[in-house]
Amino acid sequence: MRGQVGAAGLRKAAQPTECMSPRHSGRVCARALIVSASRHLTLTAAYLLIAALLLRAVAGFDWRGVAVALTSYLAIAGLVLVGLNRHGGQPRFGAANAMTLMRAAVAALFVGVLDDAKLTETLASNCDARWTLTGFAAAGLLSDGADGWLARRTGTASEFGARFDMETDALFMLALSLLVHALGEIGGWVLLSGLLRYLFVGAGLLWSPLTAPLLPSFRRKSVCGVQMAILVAALAPSMPSQWGSALCAVGLSLLIYSFGCDVLWLALRTVPRQRCVTGSSVS
Repeated sequence: MRGQVGAAGLRKAAQPTECMSPRHSGRVCARALIVSASRHLTLTAAYLLIAALLLRAVAGFDWRGVAVALTSYLAIAGLVLVGLNRHGGQPRFGAANAMTLMRAAVAALFVGVLDDAKLTETLASNCDARWTLTGFAAAGLLSDGADGWLARRTGTASEFGARFDMETDALFMLALSLLVHALGEIGGWVLLSGLLRYLFVGAGLLWSPLTAPLLPSFRRKSVCGVQMAILVAALAPSMPSQWGSALCAVGLSLLIYSFGCDVLWLALRTVPRQRCVTGSSVS
């Protein structure tokens, strides 16, 4: 009896060993990650549709705007699925990435709102629409503070999560600045808040040192969060236009300073390398 149990135990132990081969384990993790990500993507799409229908009931958000918002979200979802190979072999999408995805969905909703010309033209005087959008924007802003904390807390930080968070912040900031400008209370200069990230990327195509990876920076994250908070506040009907304009100018100045620090650091980082190359060629 004991020998039979031992043999059965050996057979059972052999099965996990075979299943847990590196190739099999990699396939299982990748499949589990895709399933987990698809579940989160589908659930967030449902939340986005509910938010769009709520905005339609409150502010007359047209069906074309709803379609544009959903299409924008589908494009984001496609990029998310393509980028999962940088998720560090983790089998789950994770709560932190789910929070970032919520912020991306809010940005997609704002893209749809910007496509609705009738809504944007009357946005300044439509308090119900502005408060609704401010609520969505505030939820997106809160998710920006929660996703990084959740990633560290749960030990699910990854290259994918960091890049997803950064690109979502850039899109969210751009959508916010476009909405604030659509109010007609702040000049076109406020759009620079949302364009700085893309101008930085474009400059990197012309000057390769700007494409080098940057070190994690609390200053960069804080300044970005401050300007997003200012834009959310400027969107609210209770914010006087003069105060909103002044605060947006302060936030933009901080953003320009932060980007300037990064550009200067990257530029100085290339100087020693150039000297070394020059010295070696002369010798």
